[in-house]
Amino acid sequence: MVAWVAICWRSSEAREESRMSFDSTKALRSATGRAKSDVANKLVSMFLHEVSRRACLAGGMTVSNPDYLRAVVDAFGHRCIYCGRDLEHDRAAVEHLDGMNRFRVGLHVPGNVAVSCRRCNNEKRRDDQKPCLTLAGSGWESFLSHDGSRCSVNCKTCTYWSAIWPDESEKLMTLHEACDRIRLLRKSFGRFVSWSELARPAIQHRVEGLYRACQDFATGEIDKLTSELNFDFSALKVTD
Repeated sequence: MVAWVAICWRSSEAREESRMSFDSTKALRSATGRAKSDVANKLVSMFLHEVSRRACLAGGMTVSNPDYLRAVVDAFGHRCIYCGRDLEHDRAAVEHLDGMNRFRVGLHVPGNVAVSCRRCNNEKRRDDQKPCLTLAGSGWESFLSHDGSRCSVNCKTCTYWSAIWPDESEKLMTLHEACDRIRLLRKSFGRFVSWSELARPAIQHRVEGLYRACQDFATGEIDKLTSELNFDFSALKVTD
């Protein structure tokens, strides 16, 4: 009974700490200016998915192919590909090792798709959203390279890994093993991985053009349509 009370108390304390660490004002500020970027990023994703569809068609294999599904399970089991913790159906995410965004230009092809926990998926976005990586050449390698030896003391990803594995030797060993498992999976589907790497410069050039064009189009169309509405905003003015 005492142990159960202690567990409940720790769980309640953790929830309270989580609530205290969340900044509602920061979330509201970031959401305000995101609309045009969301539209552009969606078009980038659609473009990358179409390139992926054509690559899979040419290669005769998709991510849903039974052979690929079996390879992923054989490599990682039903555990997160990064932290190795057991996955839960409502806390798992389809993970693109090279992120499907305008910086990493990853594709939805065999060798680049697996399953991670949502926490690792969210944490990895810090690396995926960087225009230039300093720890490694890809998002997944950079994410697993945050071992505390090359980052500032304020690095959130290093802090994340240290929170999962407080023991330094266990942390380094687990990060290294995760890299090895991912490399083996990618090696098994090397023709897709190699083709993606060769095609990346050309794809990225077009992705950047698409992103900028979408931003310009969205800005112009939104301004045009809102002007045509010709609303009377006088009732919203502050009066004494």
